[in-house]
Amino acid sequence: MSELVSGGNMPLPDGAVTVRVPGPFDVCALITDDGGKVGSDADFVFYNQPSAPGARLDGDTLTVDPPRLRPGATKVTVVVSPADPATPLGRLPAPILQVSAPGGPSLARFAPPRPRQETVLLLAEIYRRGGAWKLRALGQGYADGLAGLARDFGVDVIDDAAAGAASTQHAHVPGSPPAHAPASPAPPSPTSRSVLPTPTLVDLHPAGPAPATDPDGFLALVNSARTRAGSPPVLPDTRLASAARAHASAMAAAGQLGVEGADGVSVYQRLTATGYAYLTVGEHLVSGPRTPADFVEYCLGDEKARRTLCDPAYTHAGLGYVGDGRFGDLYWTALWARPFTPGDLARTAAEVVDLTNRERARAGLPALAADAPLTTAAQAHSADMVARAFYSHTSPDGSRPWDRAAAAGARRRSVGENIACGQRSPAEVVDGWMNSPGHRANILGPDFTHIGIGLAGGGAAGTYWTQLFGA
Repeated sequence: MSELVSGGNMPLPDGAVTVRVPGPFDVCALITDDGGKVGSDADFVFYNQPSAPGARLDGDTLTVDPPRLRPGATKVTVVVSPADPATPLGRLPAPILQVSAPGGPSLARFAPPRPRQETVLLLAEIYRRGGAWKLRALGQGYADGLAGLARDFGVDVIDDAAAGAASTQHAHVPGSPPAHAPASPAPPSPTSRSVLPTPTLVDLHPAGPAPATDPDGFLALVNSARTRAGSPPVLPDTRLASAARAHASAMAAAGQLGVEGADGVSVYQRLTATGYAYLTVGEHLVSGPRTPADFVEYCLGDEKARRTLCDPAYTHAGLGYVGDGRFGDLYWTALWARPFTPGDLARTAAEVVDLTNRERARAGLPALAADAPLTTAAQAHSADMVARAFYSHTSPDGSRPWDRAAAAGARRRSVGENIACGQRSPAEVVDGWMNSPGHRANILGPDFTHIGIGLAGGGAAGTYWTQLFGA
């Protein structure tokens, strides 16, 4: 049986597989095409619609038979939410995904990082690659409810409350007949549920910003500067703005600037607590400016601050500022981020491998080959350092790099590991390792033949990197 980590994948055998998530959860599935959208309301499998071609839901168990999916279907996304919609996932036991062949052996297990305030978790996806089907572990959480998730996959969620029909909601796919909404729905029985739980209807996908405005004109000033620098504009995101304001408030309360507030919480932890999973993040922590225009002018006048403001890697931004209440000083936090996606993770890891191999080439050494088990172990260690708030080659459970590599399926006679935290880019982290004798020795180890890279955002330092070598 394979133990998967977020972003890890594995091939599936031919035929049907079962996906089970035991516990106080509702399981559902969205069947999509290459564009990531459902084709009709029949592609949304949940407790009130438990079957579709190739997919059947029975309690906590979803059975997927890929060859029997509707024509054009290339992916099945497995989602969990609390059975009680009012309960955040963080108050429940961590959901555990169990995958097996029907009546056969266990194939895989996935224990995602424990959710916090999120009410929906994208747990895994079964997807077609070429002519074969594979399983990928996701573990992406959202705080905005199942209806927002359905909308993100192409399902229209119509809120009948505005029409005086209580809070019953109906799913409708463009091009299909809309569901009938009774003017006065009968109260549900104790064992029945509405079609969808009542959520806050906001955009749910990590790659898209939550609805936000720019009341101070901050983003207009920023994007004007970014345009002059040849960088694409950033979009406002309420999660970044909320985290920025919370951190500005913490700094104002303490009367000093700092990545961590007096409460011991870092600005990065405040951001991940909002449900924004990032691939890379930057921040400005400033006191003194009186207006957003003054703040942007200050940033543009400082070389390092200007590089962050104009960095083309960032796609979203949020600003917060709070007065200290004693001396009238304003404390400012600006956050810049790019959301986490599996594709961006793979590209970033590949860039680290490429930069590492360039250093080896300069030393006359052969290139290292990317290795899937080493990558799985490296990614798991980075995620673990964020989740359990430590920074060490030895995990809290006592496991060492070679233990983690072996548990991920690596069969290497020797293993080496580099870790780092706080760096914002592949170039920055590889440069830091090369300027450290011990880390440099691993990168230029003549016996190593394979490599795996992992990175995760959050924690006290922002981004945690793991570089795992094998021979």
